[in-house]
Amino acid sequence: MKIEHIAMYVTDLEAVKEFFVKYFGAKANNGYHNLKTNFRSYFLSFDNGARLEIMNRPQMVDSAKDISRTGYIHIAFALGSVEKVDQLTAKLQADGYEVISAPRTTGDGYYESCIVDLEGNQIELTV
Repeated sequence: MKIEHIAMYVTDLEAVKEFFVKYFGAKANNGYHNLKTNFRSYFLSFDNGARLEIMNRPQMVDSAKDISRTGYIHIAFALGSVEKVDQLTAKLQADGYEVISAPRTTGDGYYESCIVDLEGNQIELTV
């Protein structure tokens, strides 16, 4: 069994799509728009076959995204090397994204960093 895709609602569909394309090499489909409900979405595909569906609809609630809460907390991207983690973390920070944990080896042996995307979602960068 494999996870087919992960989905998340976003406020700025186009900006979030461009974020994942620019920094993570995502390939976006042409998008979907339901004219009756005004629901919009894109499927973003990544090199290894993973897919992320980003969605938007009118009248969404954008609640605070506390790091220490229940539920889904982050998306992790395996970049392939310590150097790539360091480089992408530095690029995201230089472009104004908050780094909430700098690159380091964690107690359980992962080399990772964590950033906050343009809508307050946590993204983990790991080897």
